[in-house]
Amino acid sequence: MKPVKIAEGIYHVGVTDWNIRDFHGYSTHAGTSYNAFLIVDEKIALIDTVKKQFADQLIDNISQIVDPKKIDYVISNHTEMDHSGGLPRVMHKIGEGKPLYCSKIGAKNLALHFPQKWDYRPVENNEELSLGKRTLTFLETRMIHWPDSMFTYMKEEKILFSSDGFGQHYAGYETFDDQVGDEIMLHAKKYFANILMLYAPRILKLLENVAALGLEIETICPDHGIIWRKDPGKIINAYSKWSRQEIENKAVVIYDTMWNSTQAMAESIAAGIADEGVMVKPIHIRKSHRSDIITEVLDSKAIVIGSPTLNNQIFPTVADVLTYMKGLKPQNKIAGAFGSYGWSGESIKLLTKELASMKFDIIDPGVKIQYVPDEKGLDACFAYGKKIGKAVIESNG
Repeated sequence: MKPVKIAEGIYHVGVTDWNIRDFHGYSTHAGTSYNAFLIVDEKIALIDTVKKQFADQLIDNISQIVDPKKIDYVISNHTEMDHSGGLPRVMHKIGEGKPLYCSKIGAKNLALHFPQKWDYRPVENNEELSLGKRTLTFLETRMIHWPDSMFTYMKEEKILFSSDGFGQHYAGYETFDDQVGDEIMLHAKKYFANILMLYAPRILKLLENVAALGLEIETICPDHGIIWRKDPGKIINAYSKWSRQEIENKAVVIYDTMWNSTQAMAESIAAGIADEGVMVKPIHIRKSHRSDIITEVLDSKAIVIGSPTLNNQIFPTVADVLTYMKGLKPQNKIAGAFGSYGWSGESIKLLTKELASMKFDIIDPGVKIQYVPDEKGLDACFAYGKKIGKAVIESNG
């Protein structure tokens, strides 16, 4: 990726990671980008860096605009290594004594990551930094999604440099939302569901605070994916919806199977849900990635989990998805369980216990069938699906 001009004197100088396919357990089948931004004014500022192995590419991009040694300030919105890994190389190149602006927790965390004695300048919430014609305002966004996170806002150009907020894991030659189209929203939804859903109440509060401050936002520059310049309100409104965890007339039937018995049950349950006019997606866990499953969970009202019993326990892949889901704390769900078994059948009870621990509304004890479901068993699964579908419609009014 070559530098891209965002506005006069403001450039995207980040890099594209075409080949990454896993981001700490999140499937990045479309790659990602590590965005960094150069502001050339009376003072020159660099906002964020990149992953360590891409630092030289970042420096090369900067060098196409200015001599890196002319950079006066570096701003670190977030300590995570995909944005700070390149800091040692960058600071060495521009001069170790240059000021490094970050949140108070950011200064502490960066010092724990790097041994260098940089000139940290911890900032207060709403503190300003003048670059000459332009002014940067630092906005604390703690736990979105690390304790050190902050946004940087340029009031003259109405640009929000939003760190991991409003981003997507997406690699492409497109830089802006109007170049890529609506398909980017699926990547944004997946990003929110798997990284930010846990912090939904905080994000909702942040959006309210930004509205109260009266900040005008015409462009949003996140640290991953495309820049929102045509319609930043589109992603802001989506975040508002996702943060409220607004749901649709939708259910997901998530399952794994040993000898296809639990799969047959899942398909009958899904057919029963669909018969009530509810959109439903059956998802075979070993044929899907947990991060894609959670993306579907985000706006589903009903979560139905199926597992065979293995060694008196839940099937391991099902336990993996439940653990991952529990950490992200989805809300406003109804849930149920099902599965086949050979001689003990503990999985249904264990699944229900896990779903209840997530504060889901358990609408039925669930369905379990020994060995292979016959016609009567599949009819029971269909009826169970209809019960779930009716509950979804009733819950949504």
